[in-house]
Amino acid sequence: RVFIPMIQLRLVGGPAKITVRAPPSPIEVLLNIVPTNPFAALVEGKVLQIIFFAIVLGIAIAYLMESRDERLREFGDTVYKVFSGLAESMYRIVRGVLEYMPYGVFALIGYVSAKFGPKIFGPLLIVIAALYVGLFLHIFLVYGSILGLGARISLLRFLRGAKEPMLTAFVTRSSSATLPITMNAADQSFGISKGIYSFTLPLGATINMDGTAMYQAIATAFIAHLLGIPLTLDKQLLIVLTAVLASIGTAGVPGAGLIMLAMVLQAVGLPLTEPAVAMAYSMIAGIDVILDMGRTMVNVTGDLVGTLLVARIEGAIDTSKGTVWRS
Repeated sequence: RVFIPMIQLRLVGGPAKITVRAPPSPIEVLLNIVPTNPFAALVEGKVLQIIFFAIVLGIAIAYLMESRDERLREFGDTVYKVFSGLAESMYRIVRGVLEYMPYGVFALIGYVSAKFGPKIFGPLLIVIAALYVGLFLHIFLVYGSILGLGARISLLRFLRGAKEPMLTAFVTRSSSATLPITMNAADQSFGISKGIYSFTLPLGATINMDGTAMYQAIATAFIAHLLGIPLTLDKQLLIVLTAVLASIGTAGVPGAGLIMLAMVLQAVGLPLTEPAVAMAYSMIAGIDVILDMGRTMVNVTGDLVGTLLVARIEGAIDTSKGTVWRS
């Protein structure tokens, strides 16, 4: 609400020039989150229904794998292996798409630049500024409060111990690739028990995506603004809710958040089949590398903050081992 209104550029003359499906209200989203047909939800790109079904299915598989009945355990193990293989296959597909995406982005950005000229760069700088200001506020206010009140460690001391995984995440843009560095920091810098960090950090690298959620919310608001679509409070809440839940399903690989952004846009009534939406999306794609570095760093930082908090609650910190406790 501070940065986005500063943008004067419009890709269309007003909302009447683009056919936008009216998004449901937040109440309707909550009521409709349970899919009547999971396969229809997959085909129609209903992100929240897909995530809900995936969570329920995952819990059911976990129960099967822990069953006392050997036959059910075998079923659970088989289904788990099938879905693990499917997940790895999807990661390969995503990497393939991301490998060739720069060519498409180059063509789209070239078209947008030719049409609007240098004035497109100002809005993009505002988006970058909005995201990074939000990310740093999140680190200093949210994480700082959690560390100070819950983990009983100052933010500056924490940052000294977490600087290596934070920098690695910033450079690699992958929370999964940074995981070994993060686990080493949890062990050597903070003295956290292996029994804690070996569970919380891989889990966090999979579902804890604070930075990605913030990115998707800002990018969606930016695209809606470019299209001249007013964002009322209920629409803003819907964007935040969708972005937070969609970020849970984002793979920890570089650029995956950009693909999930397309699903978030679909969920809030801005499908990429609309030329103007695709044009605005390409502008975000053109600066996604810059945005990805910051959001991945925050994701990894959040993993460590959560791990440190759990370790403090469980009394699983060896202060004689962790280097941050010696200064």
